[in-house]
Amino acid sequence: MSVGKTILVVGGAGYIGSHVSLAAHERGYDVVVYDNLVYGHRSAVQWGEFVLGDMADADQLRLVFRHYRPQAVMHFAAYAYVGESVSDPEKYYLNNVAATLNLLRVMREAGCRHIIFSSTCATYGVPLGNPINEDHPQSPVNPYGRSKLMVETVLADYAAAYDLRYVNLRYFNAAGADPRGRIGEDHNPETHLIPLVLDAAAGRRPGVSIFGTDYDTPDGTCVRDYIHVNDLAQAHLLALEYLLDGGRSAGFNLGNGRGYSVREVIACAAAVTGRKIAVSEAPRRAGDPPALVGGTALAEKTLGWRPALPRLEDIVGTAWNWHKKISDESFGRLTPCPH
Repeated sequence: MSVGKTILVVGGAGYIGSHVSLAAHERGYDVVVYDNLVYGHRSAVQWGEFVLGDMADADQLRLVFRHYRPQAVMHFAAYAYVGESVSDPEKYYLNNVAATLNLLRVMREAGCRHIIFSSTCATYGVPLGNPINEDHPQSPVNPYGRSKLMVETVLADYAAAYDLRYVNLRYFNAAGADPRGRIGEDHNPETHLIPLVLDAAAGRRPGVSIFGTDYDTPDGTCVRDYIHVNDLAQAHLLALEYLLDGGRSAGFNLGNGRGYSVREVIACAAAVTGRKIAVSEAPRRAGDPPALVGGTALAEKTLGWRPALPRLEDIVGTAWNWHKKISDESFGRLTPCPH
């Protein structure tokens, strides 16, 4: 238990940041969430204090560090739509890279030496093989992935020059929701497969498209590694405690270590919800690798982390419970899809 340690969660009103804030609060940390609410939700900040602010606003950040004196920062504040990063790269480099430099400058001024950075498997680019381990070359293929790799590079340089210590956590596909239904995934626009499939199950969209059915995979559809958001949250706390206990700067993959195909996800959602899900087949999307699966042995060995909710049924089930809750609150009672 780490009662009395204050953690600044930048981007803590978003999907993963809010789950990490909840986990940190339950572990005894004092949580301060700093978010501009561009994509985050004020309603997701239920644990700790909230400060409205942008990473680009150094003066506001200075006030926060002076007032709360955090011992560490968890950094989730990034734009994360791959397609948008291609059409508007400036937006991504200004926010994900330049604004992060602001945050790091204020951390240095305040003497805050520990940061957990929310990175991504997109820094690896097209995999040379699966599972992808941390020694895989990092060759991102879009501005989103490049912006995350740039920050990883900056952190390494700052660690060498300024006595900063960091952990980069490279997620695979975050999914699921708080098992008690307090918070969950709520993006606008939504691009992630599991909530899109659940939207179809709930009747909020007519169906779901499968982009490519002729990949070199067991059923011809893309395979991805899905990791429950609660497991991600626990990994962040273990990474934080690793740093606070004197651990060296490092990067770790966070995934389940196995993949599920698009068809498997749809079949699982149909079984969990008890509803038929209309499916259409579409051509491949440019840049979609056949399979992305993370190797997580390093996180298991170094952090003592292992997913507690690895089954796809649990991931989809918690997401569905959350989906029903927000659908009921926003749209009235769900109308069952015809069988």
